[in-house]
Amino acid sequence: MKKKGFLLITILILALSMFLAACGSKNEETAGTGGEGDSAELPEFISILTGGTGGTYYPLGGSFADIITDETGITATAQTTGASAENMTTLKAGDAEVAFSQTDIASYAKEGTAMFEGNAVENVQAIGTLYPETIQIVTTAKSGIKTVEDLKGKKVSIGAPGSGTALNAEQILEVHGLTLDDIKKQDLDFAESTEGIQDGTIDAAFITAGTPAGAVESLSATTDVVIVPLEQDKIDALMEKYPYYIKDEVTSGTYGLTESVPTVAVSAMLVVTSDLSEDAVYEITKAIFENLDKVTHAKAKVIDPAKAKEGAGIDIHPGAQKYFDEKGY
Repeated sequence: MKKKGFLLITILILALSMFLAACGSKNEETAGTGGEGDSAELPEFISILTGGTGGTYYPLGGSFADIITDETGITATAQTTGASAENMTTLKAGDAEVAFSQTDIASYAKEGTAMFEGNAVENVQAIGTLYPETIQIVTTAKSGIKTVEDLKGKKVSIGAPGSGTALNAEQILEVHGLTLDDIKKQDLDFAESTEGIQDGTIDAAFITAGTPAGAVESLSATTDVVIVPLEQDKIDALMEKYPYYIKDEVTSGTYGLTESVPTVAVSAMLVVTSDLSEDAVYEITKAIFENLDKVTHAKAKVIDPAKAKEGAGIDIHPGAQKYFDEKGY
């Protein structure tokens, strides 16, 4: 009788041990598998680096932050910055997760060239391109400036210090036989630039932004805005030397213009830190591209997720690639 009781207890202990071991193994397996939408893979907060308040990045970034917050449960906030170059440096430091950048600046950052010489930003990948960022040389009718060559000796803003716009300005001046030494260079952000034109403290400004740029629209409400055209031969020379440029124009009706003005553009893109999880970037990408109808800025109408991989210039993050593959882009 005692032997039977001991045997029964032994069997019960072995059965319980096997059951607990099986549960533990299952839990470990589940914990090690990060599936789509797994909350453990999603950060609680992210920061989106944009640009100055007078450009296009800031209002778009605000809309994207609202969409991400509503659609994913990740609390996203948009931050004003000095735009592309500063954004890439901030991502390198690990002080934000998502950022707007010009495609040319993102390429310089990854390659460690231009303003990133000896300071490459290796921890970034792309979500995708968004829209053309038009290089707009803004002035007024009363300035008398009609060509790029007319900028010589004038007070000209080339954008915030270290910005992508500053490099665009230098390259455009270069193909016209000018350097920064030929102008009275001012380092102002977009809003400061248009305020300076309005006040008469500067004569013109380079603004690289999607059209219509808010700061230029505000200026056009009180002043006859002129966008300085680029001649075709200069456009060709610029595109040959710097292949990330594309031909573009500021269309008639924008800023009250009576005819379209030929110029060039780079592309705006969204970049993320490489260590942001595949799940998180998938959810962010999906949220943005499937809710563009909630973005009020005019540029939302030209954002096409089917073309988001074109011209990115840097590797696409696996989370974004997963979304594009899923949609067949």
